[in-house]
Amino acid sequence: METDFDIVVIGSGPGGYTAAIRAAQLGYKTAIIEKYHTLGGTCTNVGCIPAKALLDSTEHYHQALSKFQLHGIQLSELHINFTQLINRKEQVVKQNTSGLDYLMKKNNIQVVRGVASFQSNKQVKVTGENNSETTLSSKYFIIATGSKPATIRGVALDKKRIISSTEALSLKTKPDSIIIIGGGVIGVEMASIYARIGVAVTIIEYMDSLIPSMDRELGKELKKILAKTGVTILLTHKVQSVVNNGNHVVVNYLDTTDTPYETRADYCLVAVGRNPYTKGLGLENTQIELDEKGRIKTDKQLRTAEENIYAIGDVINGPMLAHKAEEDAVFVAETINGQKPHLNYLLVPNVVYTWPEVASVGYTEEELKKDNIAYRVGKFPFQASGRARAAMDTEGFVKVLSEPKYGELLGVHIIGPRAADLIAQPVTGMHYEITDEDMFRMSYAHPTYAEAIKEACLIASGQGSINI
Repeated sequence: METDFDIVVIGSGPGGYTAAIRAAQLGYKTAIIEKYHTLGGTCTNVGCIPAKALLDSTEHYHQALSKFQLHGIQLSELHINFTQLINRKEQVVKQNTSGLDYLMKKNNIQVVRGVASFQSNKQVKVTGENNSETTLSSKYFIIATGSKPATIRGVALDKKRIISSTEALSLKTKPDSIIIIGGGVIGVEMASIYARIGVAVTIIEYMDSLIPSMDRELGKELKKILAKTGVTILLTHKVQSVVNNGNHVVVNYLDTTDTPYETRADYCLVAVGRNPYTKGLGLENTQIELDEKGRIKTDKQLRTAEENIYAIGDVINGPMLAHKAEEDAVFVAETINGQKPHLNYLLVPNVVYTWPEVASVGYTEEELKKDNIAYRVGKFPFQASGRARAAMDTEGFVKVLSEPKYGELLGVHIIGPRAADLIAQPVTGMHYEITDEDMFRMSYAHPTYAEAIKEACLIASGQGSINI
C-alpha cells in the first residue's frame, strides 16, 4: 500500500468522493479514507439515494391507489409488498456504491479503509479492522467527514423504536403508526413515504411552519398537501420526552399554552437536523478550531487554521446539502491547483422530494422583508398549467421575487410537479444575473411544467400573465 500522497481526503460522501476525483483529474496522487465498508457516505447509503428510492416507490403506489382509475387504468387487489419495497431500495444503493468503486479505480484513487486521526498537519493514522494501523503522509488534506443525526433534550436515540432517518429507511416490516419530531426536509420526506402506504403519521414541529428555513408560503402549501394524505401536523408544539415501552413509544409534548399531551405510536423518528461529525479526528494534534456549533472553522478558501488542511460539506458552515458539498469539493481541489474558482451559497438550490416537490433558490420573501430590500412578486399556480392539468398534478405554484428597478431575480420558490428539476433554470438565470423579463422572453416548449416559471416571471415584471 502506498503511504505518501499529494492529497488525502477523509470521508467518501458526495463531498469526499468528488474532491478525490477532481484532485486525481488535476494530476494529484490521491487517497480517500472511509471507515465504512461502502463508499458514498450518508447520502448514498442511508440518506439522499435510499430516501428518493422509497419516495418514488411509495408515490407510484399512491398514484395507483388514488389516480389510476381516473386515467382509465383498472387495478384489482392492489397491495404493498413492503419487503420488496426495501429490497429495491437496497439494490439502488448497491448500484450507486458500485459505481463509486469503479470511479475510484478509473481515477487511480487509493481507497483506505478505517478511521482517520491526525497525528500532525502532515500525517494521519488510519485504524482499520482488527486494530490494524497505517500512517499516511500528504502535502494536503481535505476533511469531508459529514454529519450525523441530531436529537433534542429529553430524547435519546436507541435505534430500536426511537430512531433516526437511518433506521427509518430500513425497517423490516411496515409499521401501523409513526411520530416524527421535526417538520424540516427530512421529517416531511419521511412523512410522505409512510403516509402514502397507509401508516398513521404525526409530525410534531416546534416552529410555526413546516420546512421553516424555506419561504413560508412553501411550508403553508405543503402543510395543506400533506394533510390531504392523512398526515397529522402539530405546529408550535414542543416535545418533552420519548419513552420506548417495548412494543411502542410514548411521546410527551406541550402546546403553546404549556398544556401537556401524550401520544403513542409504533416508532418515533427524530428528524431535528444533523450535527457536524469530527469525533476521533485528532484535531487536537493540529491547530484546527471548531466554532460554537462544532463546525470546523475555515476561511473563504475553505482552508482551516492549518494552511495545508481544508474542510468541506456538512462539517463546515453553510447548508447541509450533498450538492453543496460537491461544489465545496471542486472549489478546494481547484484552489489547491492554483485556480481561482468561485462559490456562492445563495445560489445553491434547496429541494424537498415530497410530491409535489419543493425547490427554492435565492432569498425568501421573509429575508427580503427583514433586510428592507424592495421586491416584486410574481406567482403562478400549476392549476392554470395545461401540462399540469393533463398530468393531474395541479397542486402548488411558482413564486418569483425580483428587484423592482432592473428586474434582477432575487429568489425563486416552487412547489409543484418536477420542482427539483425546474429549479435548475432559475439557478442558471440568477447565476448569470438575468432579469425577470429575460426569463419570460425566452421560448418555452408547450405544454410543459416549465411554462409556469415563464408566467411567474411575466407577472413579476408587471406585464400581466398569459394563461396556459
